[in-house]
Amino acid sequence: MTDYLIIGSGSAGAILARRLADTGAQVTLFEAGRRDNTRLVRKPGMIGPLHSVPQLKKTIDWGHYTVEQKHALGRRIPQTHGKVVGGSSSINGMVFVRGNRRNFDDWAAAGNTGWSYDDVLPSFKRFESFEDGANEFRGGAGPIKVIRARELTPASESFMRALTETTGAAVNPDYNGAEQEGVSLFQQSNSNGLRYSTSVGYLDDRPKNLTVLPNTQVLRIIVEHGRAVGVEYRTARGVETLRAEREVIVSAGTFGSPQLLMLSGIGPADHLRAFGIDVVADLPVGDNLHDHLFVPMTFAMPTALRRSAPGYFARAFLRESLRTNSTWLARSVFEVVAFLRTPYAAGAPDLQLHVLPWGYPGPNQDAPIRHTPDPRRSLTIMVTMIYPRSRGTLRLTSVDPAAAPAIDPNYLAEPQDLDTLAHGMELTREIMSAKSIRDDVDTEIAPGAHYADRAALAAEIPNRATTVYHPVGTCRMGADARAVVDPLLRVRGIEGLRVADASIMPSIVGGNTNAASMMIGEHAAALILGS
Repeated sequence: MTDYLIIGSGSAGAILARRLADTGAQVTLFEAGRRDNTRLVRKPGMIGPLHSVPQLKKTIDWGHYTVEQKHALGRRIPQTHGKVVGGSSSINGMVFVRGNRRNFDDWAAAGNTGWSYDDVLPSFKRFESFEDGANEFRGGAGPIKVIRARELTPASESFMRALTETTGAAVNPDYNGAEQEGVSLFQQSNSNGLRYSTSVGYLDDRPKNLTVLPNTQVLRIIVEHGRAVGVEYRTARGVETLRAEREVIVSAGTFGSPQLLMLSGIGPADHLRAFGIDVVADLPVGDNLHDHLFVPMTFAMPTALRRSAPGYFARAFLRESLRTNSTWLARSVFEVVAFLRTPYAAGAPDLQLHVLPWGYPGPNQDAPIRHTPDPRRSLTIMVTMIYPRSRGTLRLTSVDPAAAPAIDPNYLAEPQDLDTLAHGMELTREIMSAKSIRDDVDTEIAPGAHYADRAALAAEIPNRATTVYHPVGTCRMGADARAVVDPLLRVRGIEGLRVADASIMPSIVGGNTNAASMMIGEHAAALILGS
């Protein structure tokens, strides 16, 4: 028996587990993946080989794919999802973006009392240690260290000048502060050559009353008389059970949480009955799936300095091994970000440009092989649509918990999603043609000048667009019939059961989702503890 059972040690789950344990409660944290005590995870710059070498990636990733995407040429698109202590915070690009303050005010306006920007700001500040220190908007003493990009390549510096010249947008010293719009140095959750995952920030020095069980997959939640009382899980000894004195909390992510709920009889009744699962609660679990999409545009630029070649990486790895924190391996590969408005924007910037001084494989990375990008020094602009209109679903494929679910984000189903990306691609070309940068650009590698106009770019988007790995929404928070959890994150109709991770987002935030997921962990702890 333990006080709290938490399933999933990721961006939200690790934080929630530690905050509850700090009260003296007995907490057991389940993680289906391995421990994160490896340079592959903890050294920031290792994200390159981590994501590009299949043999490495499969050691820390679930290996999920979408179903065939009917609006994207029938492609099955990879869906990276961390299978390791720290979850996706242990394998992501470490870029640190909260989203736009309007996102949270919209959540509250839709009936989610207690989730406005003013409500969640203390939870954001609580976990971060920003390099500028604490102020009205930022935290300065939290467990997650946040720094700005260091030692920019000349190509990235030129891009910032070209963007302001082309769009009139200002350089913004802190897009996580008072205003989001503009071009900025990327903020990163790493420091001194160490990735600050939630495992590093919250679990490395955990108290004895917090038990972490890696390589332990929960099979189902045990519900008795309308109350969650424990879990059933698999060990080397076989199937075992553990009961919770207070609550069971699911933090297995946008894919894992709905899958576990449905395997436990909580989900769409007809779908569960089709698999012979007894229905405990008929709820729209797995609906409202949505995600960010980007299209990479790569330009050959000698001033980008970096080469996407094994030899270049190997030399940096050797230098980093001999002299710690001396190379780009000590930081995230991303350098610059911009938040801009397209003609389709409704109150907040709807276009994000991720800038990294590396080549990028094209036209996509769907095949489970090691892709080889152009070896020239290059600058890649990831043109990102941050408010998708398209919505999809996650459904079971089997009653076997080890079977992958059917993931269908329904990418590009709504024409405006494609229009936003096409506009962003045109704008990127304008920026790269500005006076302050054009002499440094040798050529457009991808998609290439032969896609000469907007119509040609738009026609190619279904072949090139891919996920930023930001799925949300499958256990939607709300106060209506479409909700799975209420604003206190309690699963409707089941006592003693909550969900706390990105799956509860009613709508996606305007930017990379990891910081908001960490906020959800902090905020869930505050809600549970009544503070």
